[in-house]
Amino acid sequence: MSIKASTRQVGATAIVDLSGRITLGEGSSTLRETVRDLVSKGQKTILLNLGDVTYIDSSGIGELVSSFTTVKNQGGQLKLLNLQKKVHDLLQITKLYTVFEVHTDEAAALKSFA
Repeated sequence: MSIKASTRQVGATAIVDLSGRITLGEGSSTLRETVRDLVSKGQKTILLNLGDVTYIDSSGIGELVSSFTTVKNQGGQLKLLNLQKKVHDLLQITKLYTVFEVHTDEAAALKSFA
C-alpha cells in the first residue's frame, strides 16, 4: 500500500494527513512533493499527521528530515502528530525524536505554533 496525503488548513497551519507507508519511491516522493508545494505557496507552519502511517523505511526517514530542513530553511516550522508505536520507536532509535517536535493532541500541536 502506498502513501496517501490530504491537506487541510486550520488557521495559519497546514495539516497534512498521511496514511499508508512512507518508503523508497512513491511514498517518499509524495511526502516531498506535498511539503515542497506548501512551502512554495508560502506556508510557514506545517503539521504532519502520521496517525495512519503504518511503516517508514530509511528513505522515508530521510524524506522526513529533508522536509523538516526545507521548511526550516524557509523560516517555517514542521512538527509531527500522532505517531504510531513503530514510527515512534524508529524515531527514538535514530535519535530523531530530539529533532522533531512531536505531539499526540492536534489542538495542543496547533497551539504550539503560536
